Amino acid sequence: MFYRHTLPNGVTVLAELDAEAHSVAVGYFVRCGRRDEPEELAGVSHFLEHMAFKGDERYSAEDVNRVFDEIGAKYNAYTSHEQTVYYAAVLPEHLPIAVDLLSTLTRPILRDEEFELEKQVILEEIGMHDDQPGSVAYDALNEAHFAGHPLAGSILGSNESVGGLTIEAMRDYHATRYVGSNLILAVCGNADWDAVLKLAEEHASRAPSGETDRPLPEPAPRPTARAIHKPENAQETVMLAGNAPSNASPLRHAAELLSVIVGDDTGSRLFWELVDPGRCEACELSYTDFAGAGIYLTYLSCDPDRAAENVAAVREVFDAVNARGITAEELEQAKNKVASRIVLRSERPMGRLGSLGGNWQDRGEYKTVEDDLADLRRLTVHDLRDLLTKYPLEIVTTVGVGPLDTLEA
Repeated sequence: MFYRHTLPNGVTVLAELDAEAHSVAVGYFVRCGRRDEPEELAGVSHFLEHMAFKGDERYSAEDVNRVFDEIGAKYNAYTSHEQTVYYAAVLPEHLPIAVDLLSTLTRPILRDEEFELEKQVILEEIGMHDDQPGSVAYDALNEAHFAGHPLAGSILGSNESVGGLTIEAMRDYHATRYVGSNLILAVCGNADWDAVLKLAEEHASRAPSGETDRPLPEPAPRPTARAIHKPENAQETVMLAGNAPSNASPLRHAAELLSVIVGDDTGSRLFWELVDPGRCEACELSYTDFAGAGIYLTYLSCDPDRAAENVAAVREVFDAVNARGITAEELEQAKNKVASRIVLRSERPMGRLGSLGGNWQDRGEYKTVEDDLADLRRLTVHDLRDLLTKYPLEIVTTVGVGPLDTLEA
């Protein structure tokens, strides 16, 4: 059963409840991410997520982790370009404590001394991030593809932006972003709606009311190629980007299927063309949708001497798909893969939590598993043809990380 309620301060409370489930998952979805940050505060959303676990007047950092552990919770948080999510999966009897603790995370006290200590942790994380070719390539690709757009830039920020961040700036940012209209409290699994509502009124109602704007300019990427010279790397890591539907587009379901057909890690066109013959260690295509934008992202890793020919091979696969479309057999196989992922993920409350909160945050809609499967089943070869007409597979942005010092666009 699906339930929804809006608290007086603007917090949305959602629940998908199932008395037959053996656990319950709960999370706060905060409309706050990298795209909401001014450049001088780059990385503050992710830094704030770390600071959330330092607690408040009632709970110290040690208390937060200790109590979560005492109730056997599976808990964590993450920050993306568009949201910050705090979540926990627990036994049903521990839901009140989980909601209390997660609510605490959204209202941390932000102590000065802990801020300075955690800043060093973030700077170390940026350093480790910079040692990973895939992470370096991904950040550089976003920076180039979305140049001048709010989606550009690393979620972690930079040494300069994080190093220069002050506790006062973080407090001001928290006060403007962690407001009622930006918060969703979502619950999935074995719980009672009246009890959920009572917990929300007790804890989520403490968030300040308020609203924030999020501009949604349309990105206008220009063909770009960049090589990041890392002679110590044994392989060349290459990422390629092209335009794709946004998270509000009716074509997003077709785009997901197309990414599976063309670039799944097994049984896709790129797999058979490049991975199975041993030309690449890995070659995959994924689809990511944002508010107001979308991106096809191709990742490949190979011997540097073969990078140019492999990128050319990817382009040939794309050209063939754009020209001739996909087959009914490919579509059916992709539907089966995606349907299996939807169903298997849905068998745990934790698996449903992301769909519940994400769908509401992105589009203000509730989708059951049956709805998702119906959306999938109704797609036809003609729908994917329409997708390719509007969003053909193309290489707009190219980034390489490794021994090569130049790349062709």
